[in-house]
Amino acid sequence: MPFPDTSAPFDADGADDGADDGSSAFTVAALHLHPVKSCAGLSVPEARLAATGLAGDREWMLVDADGEFVSQREHPRMALIRPVVAADGSLQVQAPGLAPLTLPAEPLGERLRVRVWDDEVAARSAGPGAARWFSQCLGEPVRAVRFEAGQRRLSSRKWTGEIEAENAFSDGYPVLVVSQAALDELNRRLAARGQPAVTMQRFRPNLVLSGLDAHAEDHLDALHIATPDGPVVLRLVKPCPRCPIPNIDPDTAVPGQEPGDTLAGYRADPRVGGAISFGMNAVIVEGVGRRLAVGQGGRGTVRF
Repeated sequence: MPFPDTSAPFDADGADDGADDGSSAFTVAALHLHPVKSCAGLSVPEARLAATGLAGDREWMLVDADGEFVSQREHPRMALIRPVVAADGSLQVQAPGLAPLTLPAEPLGERLRVRVWDDEVAARSAGPGAARWFSQCLGEPVRAVRFEAGQRRLSSRKWTGEIEAENAFSDGYPVLVVSQAALDELNRRLAARGQPAVTMQRFRPNLVLSGLDAHAEDHLDALHIATPDGPVVLRLVKPCPRCPIPNIDPDTAVPGQEPGDTLAGYRADPRVGGAISFGMNAVIVEGVGRRLAVGQGGRGTVRF
């Protein structure tokens, strides 16, 4: 898959060298981590970029007795499992009716082979106490597992081309990007249909950008973000097709028909076989180890 050159330098404010190249300025409006796949997320002021995406994102996952991952598709109640960073820096999870559970920084439980979509990967169990907590929460036996460091789970080269993009337990790409204007446009359409507004929580992005037109991310090739550590470059490679999870209210875990019905009226995307898309999956070109922060500026280069 050919890509245009994205190596042109950008200055410390995210601006280019003055040429009118059609690039689009943006600001990092929000950063979100989802420590446990398909559970609630965390909004953070900054995050380190790891090889698999934002550090701490989707490092944990719940699996059934066969080692298959479980999600809100089967268990909407997972939306109510909320991560919290405790005062000592440890990661806790909370859920209605249960005492908080602290997840071990270095799981010492059983090593397992687990499946996330078509990939079988190595993971480490959080132990029987965590299994009991999550099983009680969901009402059926599950185990909590952490992605085993040192292995390489790669995105589809059909979409990434020459880039070998690593993932932890994400659905298939390390970073999910959505423009704030895309949500604003959706909420405008929901209001016109007499429906309540929804929040960005429904779409579970890592990186939210302001300053772009609605769904401008669909047409960008790469994001260049200026950080104090040096540039970060993310390439936008695949539209994100949407399952029914955005129809689950993140505050109540009650499934509904919106915003899916409204999105179906204008977001059928031929690039992914006519599926409803919202946001773009991105891979890392440059910047592993550097820190992204809310308020940083950048530019998106145009896809030709």
